[in-house]
Order: sequence, then structure tokens, then C-alpha cells
Amino acid sequence: MEKSIPQHIAVIMDGNGRWAKKRGLARSFGHIEGAKALRKALEYFTEIGVKYLTVYAFSTENWNRPQDEVSTLMKLFLKYIKNERKNMMKNRIRFFVSGRKDNVPEKLQKEIEKLEEETKNNDKITLNIAFNYGSRAEIVDAVNKIIEDEKKYITEEEFSKYLYNDFPDPDLVIRTSGEMRISNFLLWQIAYSELYITDTLWPDFDEKEIDRAIESYNQRERRFGGLKNV
Repeated sequence: MEKSIPQHIAVIMDGNGRWAKKRGLARSFGHIEGAKALRKALEYFTEIGVKYLTVYAFSTENWNRPQDEVSTLMKLFLKYIKNERKNMMKNRIRFFVSGRKDNVPEKLQKEIEKLEEETKNNDKITLNIAFNYGSRAEIVDAVNKIIEDEKKYITEEEFSKYLYNDFPDPDLVIRTSGEMRISNFLLWQIAYSELYITDTLWPDFDEKEIDRAIESYNQRERRFGGLKNV
């Protein structure tokens, strides 16, 4: 049986802090290693033919973390954007950020918009970073746009167009670090996504772990609410 590659994979990148704590390091080191893991994962997902990769990088609730950690994450994201620009252009990676712009430092927001514009025609894979993102916030924002447009009736398909992006719904959602929850991530979009939970912490999530996740995905029968064919 030929292996099926999910066209859209979404990842809750969890465990950076625990990875660092296990090694007696500051949480910031875990986030640095997490950024390295993202680059490696993106390369492998691109190689095997995934078309969309959505990663949960910073939630609307993460602003409640210690200020020094939040500041580190902002600086790390800015550095990631600058460092990965050439690689994204070379490998035809489209860069996109889904989330609210509120509270995001102006310098970082400008770099986000600049890279989105520069890579908008790249067609190998789309890297969608959920940053300052919360699914409930996304749904509320969509509803407010619908109200502004004075629409009295709307279908599910039309509603989807008011979300932060128009990408296909994820086929597979991966969560690292073993936590058994969705954490306000893509609540609308993952209605029929397959879920894969691994105890592996994000900085340790490598090609072998990706292969295991896809192998698990290939053992599923996706019904989308329908009955199994007899």
C-alpha cells in the first residue's frame, strides 16, 4: 500500500521549557533549540511533499508568561525571520503568519509583513506560523468582520473565508510532549483532522518522529462523519 502524505500538517510545538529544565538550563535555551527543530522539520516536511505546515508558536495566552521569557520569544522570532529569509527564497517556501497584530512589537511586525510579501509567490510549501494566535480570538474576529459586512446569513464555507487564512484544513495535527489537549488551536479547522500525540519534547522531534506520525496517519480511515464502506 502506497504511503499517503498529509497535504496539511499542523503542529503544537510543546515541551521547549521542559527540555531545558531536564538539562538544568534556562527556558530560553529550550526555545532556541525549538527554533532549530522547526527548521529541520520544515526541511523534511518539504522533502516528503507536505504542502502546508502550520505551527503553534505563540498563543494569545502566552503574554501571561514571565516578561523576560516573552521578550526572548519576540527576539527569537525576529532572528528566525532574518536568518531564514534566504533559505525560504531558495527553497520556494511561502511564509505566512496567522494571528492578531495587537501587542506585537512594531519592528517584528514590519519584518513579518516584509517576508510575507517577498515569499508570497513561492509554491513548494507554505509555512504558516500561528503567532499571537488563539482560535477563539480568530472566530470572534471573523464574526466581527461578518457583522461589519452586514451579512444576515452565512454558510460554513463563507465563514471559513473570514478566518485568518484560506488554507485547506489540516489533515493531521501533531502535539509533542504528551499533553492531551488542543490548547485553543485551530478549533474550527481541525473538526475532522487526525490527531497524533507523542511524549517526545519538541526540540527532540526529528525525522524518525515525523515518520512515526505519518505511519500512524496512514493506519487511520478518514470518514469525515460518514460510514465505513461495506
